[in-house]
Amino acid sequence: MKEKQLITSLFFTYLLLLLLSSFVYPSTAGGPSGENPFSPKAFAIRYWNNKIYRVPRPEFLLKKASPLTASDSARFTKLASQNSLSTHLDSFCKLANLLCFPDPTNYLSSKQSPDGKFSVYSNQNFTNYATGTAGGLSSFKNYSGNENEPLDSFRRYSRDSAGHHDEFTNYANDGNVISQSFNTYAAGATGGSGKFSVYADNVNVPGLKFTSYSDESNGRVNSFDSYSNEANSGEQGFGNYGKNGNGVINSFGSYNKDANVVGSAFSGYSETGNAGNDTFTSYGFNGNVPENQFNSYADNGNAGIESFSSYRDQSNVGDDIFKSYGKNSNSEKINFGNYAESFNTGSDNFTGYGNGAKGQQIGFTTYGEGSNFKEYVKNGVKFSDYRNNSGSGSVVNSEMSKGKNVNRWVEPGKFFREEMLKEGIVMPMPDIKDKMPPRSFLPRSILTKIPFSSSKITQLKEFFHAFENSTMDGMLNAGLRECERAPSMGETKKCVGSIEDMIDFAVLVLGQSAEPRTTENISGSKSDILIGKVRGINGGNVTKSVSCHQSLYPYLLYYCHSVPKVRVYEADILDPKTKANINHGVAICHLDTSSWSPTHGAFLSLGSSPGKIEVCHWIFENDLTWTIAD
Repeated sequence: MKEKQLITSLFFTYLLLLLLSSFVYPSTAGGPSGENPFSPKAFAIRYWNNKIYRVPRPEFLLKKASPLTASDSARFTKLASQNSLSTHLDSFCKLANLLCFPDPTNYLSSKQSPDGKFSVYSNQNFTNYATGTAGGLSSFKNYSGNENEPLDSFRRYSRDSAGHHDEFTNYANDGNVISQSFNTYAAGATGGSGKFSVYADNVNVPGLKFTSYSDESNGRVNSFDSYSNEANSGEQGFGNYGKNGNGVINSFGSYNKDANVVGSAFSGYSETGNAGNDTFTSYGFNGNVPENQFNSYADNGNAGIESFSSYRDQSNVGDDIFKSYGKNSNSEKINFGNYAESFNTGSDNFTGYGNGAKGQQIGFTTYGEGSNFKEYVKNGVKFSDYRNNSGSGSVVNSEMSKGKNVNRWVEPGKFFREEMLKEGIVMPMPDIKDKMPPRSFLPRSILTKIPFSSSKITQLKEFFHAFENSTMDGMLNAGLRECERAPSMGETKKCVGSIEDMIDFAVLVLGQSAEPRTTENISGSKSDILIGKVRGINGGNVTKSVSCHQSLYPYLLYYCHSVPKVRVYEADILDPKTKANINHGVAICHLDTSSWSPTHGAFLSLGSSPGKIEVCHWIFENDLTWTIAD
């Protein structure tokens, strides 16, 4: 009996030692010795060891594991199981390293500078600013510039003021994932002026909104010298702009110039205004895939002047909508100097143009799109030059059919041909730096308890405290759209929010010998590079792969997919002058592009069209591609 107990005791001791040994970090694991074996990171490493066969773990990916401690992970998992984690969102986001925005109600203030002037201002909200002020000047010289995830709002700004001047010299420039809003700006103001010299230029993922701008104001002058130029991938809008105004002068010197995939919306622009004067000197010039929408423009206006000197000229593709333009207006003068002299035509719709207007003067000096006018007033409208899909768009298509290099909107080196991956070739490298805000994966134990479906968007918005049309609202919807779209021909896809989920998908497609690869660093970005030794994975033959790209979401979310007919390469990257080795790059070449859009940036950059050429690109910082180990 004692011998049996001894054997049993030794057996359980062995099991315990075996279990504890799996908690020890190997020297290649990247984690400090003695780290709590029950932490999410320790669990992810053990999971990797059990699923992947003899493959080193990339340091950058392990750094993205959840930073939660074992105790915090257990506590938040329990709260999530009880559907009460949302009530602890601030602490959860901070400890789990997520991208969340503080509730505006927690930060409301009515601070004012003694002299009405702020040299530097950031991350604060104003409940009331300059309301009812008579005369004087309020100015912000630098407002939330060069910041990551700033959240600022003005509940009321200069409302019912008289002869008061408001000025923003630099507003939220060079920021990342900015969320800025004015609930009311100069509503009911008389006289005075509002000026934004530079508004949100060169920002990444802007979320800019004016719920009400200069509504019911009288004789006020408002201007944006520069509005969101060179912005990247975001949305901005004016809920009501100059509505019910009298003698108001509004102007945009430059709006969304050189922007990339930015959506702009005006829900009500100068509606029922009297004797207004509104001018866009340059709107959406040289943009890439812009989405501009005027739900209501100058409807029911009286004796106003509305003009676009240049609208969307030299832009690439995109969609523009005027749901109602100058409807039921009286003696309005409405004009487009140049409309959409585009590089590559997109989709334009006027569902109502000048209907019910009396005494109007409406004209297009040059109209370059093949558009659709569903309800179009036939009298009092002039087209000086209507090109109907001729001109620049056709020229570009002609150039591309001849194989010429047309890369006006695409960063040099972003796409290249397979023949460029040869030792001794000098080529441009794009900016491969990861521009996404820093975030971490969630532990699977928590991830599975947070909704992730457009059918549960209401619960998801409640969880992340996303109010309607906020930056968080847009981020959640965009992430779900990307993940829920149907796969393309031959594509296998999955969005993953934990390291364990990424491992499972890679192993499902490639087996247990799956190996992750990424470009070593960002050296060589935005400059010419010299290609050193090149090695083709799987002997340079067609191979299976799983590529994972980051999506913008509160927690770290990767869009992972496998597409057929690719070749993957590793290449030494050298300085072309010194020949020194500065980087080790990973590139993937797509051999079948037949299902790609004709307007894909690769074809704009390289020429040709779907199915006629292969297209290669580098794996950017913090993205990766999995292949079978060789």
